[in-house]
Amino acid sequence: MKKKIYVHVADDHKILIEGIMAVINTDKEIEITGYSLTGQEVVDWFHVKGNKADVLILDITMPVLDGFEVLKHFAKEKIDQKVIVLSSYDDVKIVQEVLNLGCKGYISKNSAGEHIINAIKAVANGEQYFSNDIQSSLLKSISGQIVPKGDVPDKFLLNSLTERELDVLKLITKEYSSIEIADAMSLSTNTIDTYRKSLLKKLKVKNAVGLAMYAVKNKIV
Repeated sequence: MKKKIYVHVADDHKILIEGIMAVINTDKEIEITGYSLTGQEVVDWFHVKGNKADVLILDITMPVLDGFEVLKHFAKEKIDQKVIVLSSYDDVKIVQEVLNLGCKGYISKNSAGEHIINAIKAVANGEQYFSNDIQSSLLKSISGQIVPKGDVPDKFLLNSLTERELDVLKLITKEYSSIEIADAMSLSTNTIDTYRKSLLKKLKVKNAVGLAMYAVKNKIV
């Protein structure tokens, strides 16, 4: 008889957790040890309470602490935990980031049903595992091919902004024109227009209204 694989599931949507657990429960070799709805609950479950699981299924965007912060906590505290990220974000930079933080597998949520059990068994056995779409993006990236940009968390986008871009964004939300922003920052209007274009591209919005809404949503102002 094969040894059981114990799995903990972390996601901020209870209905998704129930769906994942329903799929996992179809395999007698895998057993659910519980679930967490926030990143802080994950940290508490493993670090504070001292619980253990062979594999952690981890979402990226969760309240209190996100998936990145959970992985960083594990690394800081030297918690050797095998982790599979299950996320709707499919940009290769996100995948590379969590791999650098010690993650062993990455599955996009739209293909979770067909991959989750194989992923758990592979990672529990010390292997890496990726859903087909993620694996394709990684291979293209490694071979130097152009990889289409995928979805990324707002926080990840914000971290990509420079200090000057953030300053420009804050003034845009106050309805400053390019001339007024240039005057306030002692820069040329051409430079401000360049910052505007960069912000639109990085934050994936179409105009100043979109920039302002993004800033408010993410509590920049």
